[in-house]
Amino acid sequence: MWLLVLVTLSGTMAMHIFVPALPLAGTDLHATPAGMQQTITYYVLGLAFGQLIYGPVSDTIGRRPTLLVGLCLYLCASVMALFATSLEWLLIARSVQALGGAAGITLGRSIVRDTAAPGRVTSDLALLNLLTLVGPGLSPVVGSFLADQFGWRAIYVFLVGIAGLMVYCAWRMLPETNPHRRSLEVLKIGRDYVRLLGNSRYLGYMLGGSCSTTALYPYLATLAYIVHGQLGLPVWQVGWFASVTIAGASLGTLITRRLAGSLRPEIFLNTGAGLSLSMAVLLLLVQLGGWLTPPFLIGITFMLTMGAGLASPAALSRSISAVPGLTGAAAGLYGCGQMAVGALGTKLVGYGTNATIACAVVQIVITSTALGAYRVAARSKAA
Repeated sequence: MWLLVLVTLSGTMAMHIFVPALPLAGTDLHATPAGMQQTITYYVLGLAFGQLIYGPVSDTIGRRPTLLVGLCLYLCASVMALFATSLEWLLIARSVQALGGAAGITLGRSIVRDTAAPGRVTSDLALLNLLTLVGPGLSPVVGSFLADQFGWRAIYVFLVGIAGLMVYCAWRMLPETNPHRRSLEVLKIGRDYVRLLGNSRYLGYMLGGSCSTTALYPYLATLAYIVHGQLGLPVWQVGWFASVTIAGASLGTLITRRLAGSLRPEIFLNTGAGLSLSMAVLLLLVQLGGWLTPPFLIGITFMLTMGAGLASPAALSRSISAVPGLTGAAAGLYGCGQMAVGALGTKLVGYGTNATIACAVVQIVITSTALGAYRVAARSKAA
């Protein structure tokens, strides 16, 4: 299980570990802030599309070889990013790195389903799912320290080391866990995805959950510019502002898990999305009024991500059970949707001239979409 946690965390960690170093790397590579923010967008897009690929491939050739290929891609791309001399070089490296990192996220869940006892599947999957929320908040803490002390390339030295360790451990320790191989039926996979996208109940929960989970991505993509650029705090403190998302998301997830048996899922969905939306609106008002301070930013971020933690587990549970018989495809498409919305959010904030206003406006759009999607799903009939 610790190895699965490591490979899952590495896929999400590399997503935002580079955030605190964006201004430093931008200066070194002669790139604009909007251009540097695309290094986050490209990574999230790679995670999105990779999750659609690894599941069907691992059903055909096995979990072990598929994971090893993905981890080797992650390692090679990390080395490539370490020696990048231009923004274009770095964008290509980040894209390939994300394709490799998607293997850990997707196959970690699959291996748990293959090996865990029935009574532990839910708790083990919940742990891996929490890393999707926690990883983006934890990684900037590490990234800010490395960038501040050793420069932005130290981040990729760290990732090369982690990737090398994962390849070695997976090669030496991980057995094949999928004894039931099947042929790769591309047309059937395509039909399953089309069927899911045509189901308004599934689409509502999937879109809503994707928006709830990734509402913090615009914040993380602009964080260095808000904390260092606007508030004037040193680069090493950027990571600590990002770590607030860990506390908020973890508390929200804990509340949902504790109360899930006594309250309807719609309560968590609407309360979580509504809380996140209200915090996004508050961030915009505070910025426009000229009142933004570090304590305000911390409090708003904590409550916004707590809303994400409240809604995300309920959305995932509802979506994968919306269409009977397509649980695996539903989970893969859900993961793709999460990263696709995250990529869109990180790209849109690059168009704003003021990082805080751009972040708040994009978050308002994303959280409003989540709230609307949940209501559409609740009114749709089950398949």
